[in-house]
Amino acid sequence: MSMTNKEIYKKTIGFSIRRLLWDCFAVVIVAAIAIIGFGIAEATMNKGLIGLAIGVIVGLIVIAIMMRFISYQYKAGQIAMMTKAVAEGKLPEDVIGEGKKVVKERFSTVAAYFAVTGVVKGIFNQIGRGITAAGQAIGGDNGGAIGSAISAVIQTIVSYLCDCCLGWVFYRKDEKATKATCEGAVLFFKHGKTLAKNLGRVFGMGLASLLLIGGVFTGIFWLIFQACHEAFVGLGAEIAEAAARAGTEISPVFTDPASLTIICAAIIGIIIWSFIHSTFIRPFVLIGVLRNYIESGMKDIPSEKSFDELDKKSAKFKKLHEQLKAES
Repeated sequence: MSMTNKEIYKKTIGFSIRRLLWDCFAVVIVAAIAIIGFGIAEATMNKGLIGLAIGVIVGLIVIAIMMRFISYQYKAGQIAMMTKAVAEGKLPEDVIGEGKKVVKERFSTVAAYFAVTGVVKGIFNQIGRGITAAGQAIGGDNGGAIGSAISAVIQTIVSYLCDCCLGWVFYRKDEKATKATCEGAVLFFKHGKTLAKNLGRVFGMGLASLLLIGGVFTGIFWLIFQACHEAFVGLGAEIAEAAARAGTEISPVFTDPASLTIICAAIIGIIIWSFIHSTFIRPFVLIGVLRNYIESGMKDIPSEKSFDELDKKSAKFKKLHEQLKAES
């Protein structure tokens, strides 16, 4: 008996919530380091904006290292359990613990996990660039614009395809990760029509959540920032001063306090939307995409002949295929 998408979502949402908590912790770290950088630079050199920028960069480096070793376990564990639910129609009681266990069994090191995901992203990104180039070659600038639009669509679903491919690697647990990755990459091109029906869901729910969630939080923070007018007056003046020292012209949009409040509110709104969307909405969309992906592969597992066909379309895939042959 199979599990519905809603049942799988409810059983695996714990992974997303834990990732969200880590993301919130990461934001606090970045903010704290940025504030410290601003304070030190303002007190010692009267250049708080430069200190703020340095603090943000340092903070991002720190959390990038942290998230690489922590967050990936929850993401990969969630995909592993979603795949198990689709393929077997059931999940264990301790879904979180089982997910972590499966990730450690399949990828003994962090490097092994990122090696697989890096290859998959490279393959799909290369295909996207190829479509753009083909459009430009056929129709000049107009063709290039069409190719770029198609490529942009591809890039939007690349993250979903990478997650699906990773799910296939978990499903094919008895195969080498290299071979399973090759099979996963082929699946999209072999069953493209089946998977294309997910595009409406991917873009529709993504746009709806951006307008609703992002719009609401942008409005909330715009109202909050109205009470901090003097702070934005000072920020605008400091930006104008930094641009003058650098000898560059800058749009009044980035120095006008009213414009800055809207820009800052929009940035925060989009950041909050990205957290909420990736935590609660994207997983539900992914389950539907993953179900079509895994089930299409279960009915027709890619063969060596399929690998040869994709060799012609992607140099990165060909390199992975050659690595597989060397391992055999």
